[in-house]
Amino acid sequence: MPNNSLHKARQVQQNEFYTKISDIEDELGHYKKHFKGKVVLCNCDDPRVSEFFNYFALNFKHLGLKKLITTCYKNQEPDLFSRHESDRAVYLEYNGCFSRYDNVPTAEDIGIKPLKGDGDFRSVECVELLKQADIVVTNPPFSLFREYVAQLIKYNKKFIILGNQNAYTYKEIFKLIKENKIWVGHNIGDMEFQVPSYYAPRKTRYRQDENGQKWRSFGNMCWFTNLDIKKRHENLICYRKYTPEKYPRYDNYDAINVDKITEIPYDYNGIMGVPITFLDKYNPEQFEILALDDHRVEWRGRGPDLNGKALYRRVIIRRLPLTPSGKPYPLGEEL
Repeated sequence: MPNNSLHKARQVQQNEFYTKISDIEDELGHYKKHFKGKVVLCNCDDPRVSEFFNYFALNFKHLGLKKLITTCYKNQEPDLFSRHESDRAVYLEYNGCFSRYDNVPTAEDIGIKPLKGDGDFRSVECVELLKQADIVVTNPPFSLFREYVAQLIKYNKKFIILGNQNAYTYKEIFKLIKENKIWVGHNIGDMEFQVPSYYAPRKTRYRQDENGQKWRSFGNMCWFTNLDIKKRHENLICYRKYTPEKYPRYDNYDAINVDKITEIPYDYNGIMGVPITFLDKYNPEQFEILALDDHRVEWRGRGPDLNGKALYRRVIIRRLPLTPSGKPYPLGEEL
């Protein structure tokens, strides 16, 4: 491929963002009870460089895992991070029975095996590995996020994956959030990633460390999961009282506008439009999600109108009723 064509291809699909071990530890510490006796798959992770592999190999016995499987796509650049010189697609299976050392084994200690194909998570051999897994944990390709999640749902897999908050507004992802098939994990916001040497420098959110390693960061990262976590059952504390003056109604929809999550009124049970960041704190036992944007064209890319102007990205919600005892109805119980 000519150099200019190769450059364009890399610019279109730059999916190699390697997650820091500290970010992995901060999130996965909330899911310990889910891992015991389970097969974990990291299917976008070269075990030679992946901190996801290092985390699960190090904590294999602590978490009580049954097996760890990692697979990776064939690297477009040899010598990634100067740690290895092979660009082959590989996989690794580890069952914890490694007796040579008392400490955590390396990928080379366990044994890396070549894949027949390119290691794409959609390939037949990678799907067969997916079928073995109980829980999938990884940072999937940003450009293929919709397709990646669709595959997890298709095969009915539990997962903890990294994504961008922009995914909230993807039609396919929002539908799953609305149906309580996927939700936001614990940690949200700034995250920095190692990137390959061929990634071009940027004016913002980019640096090179003293070893020449390139880093890029994003301010709107989050985790997505379908594993039950404590955060999902924590009520959003509302302390503002409703008044018609404070909460105007939309021009084109019978709902009030709420500009900030902290301003959701505690005494209003009608329909409300709230910022998209509401999904970070969504408790399905407290609120019901009705739609994204307005009632006329749910996916048209604009919000309801207020005083003649369209508001950007509103989630349409309403508070759920309480049981006779004053507590929220249990999740999934018919009202």
